[in-house]
Amino acid sequence: MALLDGIFGPHVNNLSRSMKQASLRHNLLSENLANVNTPGYKRKDIDFGIELEKASSRMIDKRHGAMIKKSDGGLRRDGNSVDLESEVANMAETEFRYRLLTDMTNRYFTGLKSVIREGR
Repeated sequence: MALLDGIFGPHVNNLSRSMKQASLRHNLLSENLANVNTPGYKRKDIDFGIELEKASSRMIDKRHGAMIKKSDGGLRRDGNSVDLESEVANMAETEFRYRLLTDMTNRYFTGLKSVIREGR
């Protein structure tokens, strides 16, 4: 079994980690949208190669090992840094990324199943 983990494990682990990060990002963006009218709320996001303006404080999410960024400054007078249009666009991008990762995972396992069937 260790041989199979060595061959297939890294690819599967990368796909799994990427899907978990996409799911975590979706949850953070949903939280941002839920708090769009909360005074002083600072938006949160994880870095998928996406630069956040005014990102200063960072913490590691222990459950997923992802870097979570909190926005430093507010866009509005009440100190809230959530921009509704930006959050919706980020959610659409994250959904697209998750669907792509799901498709890649499906194709990977379909390919493995095909190899196993041809080997009989």
